[in-house]
Amino acid sequence: MAYDADVIVIGAGLAGLAATAELVDAGRTVILLDQEPEQSMGGQAFWSFGGLFFVNSPEQRRLRIKDSHALALQDWMGTAAFDRPEDAWPRKWAEAYVDFAAGEKRAWLYRQGVRFFPVVGWAERGGYDARGHGNSVPRFHITWGTGPGLVEPFERRVRAGAARGLVQLKFRHRVTGLSRSAGAVDTVTGEILEPSGIRRGQASSRTVTGSFELRAQAVIVTSGGIGGNHDLVRANWPERLGSPPERMVSGVPAHVDGRMLGIAEEAGAHLINRDRMWHYTEGIQNWNPIWDNHGIRILPGPSSLWLDARGKRLPVPLFPGFDTLGTLEHILKTGYDHTWFVLDQKIIGKEFALSGSEQNPDLTGKSVKDVIGRARADVPGPVKAFMDNGVDFVVEKDLGSLVRGMNALTKEPLVDEAELRREIVARDREIANPFTKDLQVMAIRGARNYLGDRLIRTAAPHRILDPKAGPLIAVRLNILTRKTLGGLETDLSSRVLTEGGEPLEGVYAAGEAAGFGGGGVHGYRSLEGTFLGGCLFSGRTAGRAAAKAVG
Repeated sequence: MAYDADVIVIGAGLAGLAATAELVDAGRTVILLDQEPEQSMGGQAFWSFGGLFFVNSPEQRRLRIKDSHALALQDWMGTAAFDRPEDAWPRKWAEAYVDFAAGEKRAWLYRQGVRFFPVVGWAERGGYDARGHGNSVPRFHITWGTGPGLVEPFERRVRAGAARGLVQLKFRHRVTGLSRSAGAVDTVTGEILEPSGIRRGQASSRTVTGSFELRAQAVIVTSGGIGGNHDLVRANWPERLGSPPERMVSGVPAHVDGRMLGIAEEAGAHLINRDRMWHYTEGIQNWNPIWDNHGIRILPGPSSLWLDARGKRLPVPLFPGFDTLGTLEHILKTGYDHTWFVLDQKIIGKEFALSGSEQNPDLTGKSVKDVIGRARADVPGPVKAFMDNGVDFVVEKDLGSLVRGMNALTKEPLVDEAELRREIVARDREIANPFTKDLQVMAIRGARNYLGDRLIRTAAPHRILDPKAGPLIAVRLNILTRKTLGGLETDLSSRVLTEGGEPLEGVYAAGEAAGFGGGGVHGYRSLEGTFLGGCLFSGRTAGRAAAKAVG
């Protein structure tokens, strides 16, 4: 029986595009399948801020950041906290990925035309000891052009392959099964969905108009995770984080549904670490949503006062931008699934960035003029739009009015004005001189020792209740679903493994479907900027390995 192509790639997100591009470079024929319409090519990566993890980059060195492979590996292993027998391959993938990030990753992207914003961000700082969670130094490199700028060179390579007759693009093809016609898995079956002209990210029709069966020498699964399927998120929710929240907002579109993980598992793949996941705690409802229940993540600087639902400060070191999952665990122990940032206009103007390509038109549009305009504005335009229209924002001139506004957003009035005033006044007293016992104030001053934070990410220490810094602002924060950290177990050639540890012949996996490599390269926690890079590294690896196997 003849093959329809050398390789079938399932999923046209960043990992799938990277794998397909490598197959094209090797001269292999590829069928690229995706259940969404063509306008959604690039998947979740298109919507991203474009953050990438590099080690000892030129951008870091220009900002006098002293980074090294040894320090990055120390941070990764301290963050991942690998402790399971099934972490053997994820640990090897972690070592390989740090090698890549400290080695050829930047040059490889640069050759394809990818450029980077000159100021390196410092996300997920940790706040524990040197061997614990978090980045010891800034490593968050923003792609010039954000997510679309990172997707573009890989989409270009794939479309060039299509023009040469090497790639068949088959959108609206939803896979329902993987099977064997010989020894290896070589047959992909599924349903053809009706054409859809919806905007990128919107929910597309699931009306079936036909079926398909395709055969190839190898299959690469790059279908993403489960973040858009809240039922599956709750079913896999780890006990260590407490009960899953009653309400979550979605950081990814509904088509990120995890279907292919179950299909691959039915075909014999080993799915591991399914209880490891990455959800943000600084989610706000998009006032101008693209998909249902659309949430946006705030990328905060360190100065906002973070309060639980009852107005109590979160414990050390759960400051903005320090420990995402540690904060999530604490929040769920409070019995509520929302928290608050309390701040002022001086802080929001300098410290609030919103994740997503559509929330950063200056960077996405590669406009130097607009980037300079953002830096000069009292409040950046996208942030001001949330202040004016966002249902989670309260803006008032005095604290009493602010608390009344906060309590109006919840089922019952939980925040006591007198207690919150005592909390803020006590914090504000610590600003009066360079000495303090308040560790968050220490963290603010420490952040400003880094030139990048001082220039564009951290406001000068000041009293929140200073009228000159006002108005006052409260932001209700929701839990935002995002990434699957577990996935299909793979070896260092991206070959999917069975429960017995043997390769599932003919099947490869990359991206979030493979836990970004190995079935969980991040372990329990991630270092920011490693998701997109994980898609690229594992997608590239899978494409190259499959090209050799079918050659």
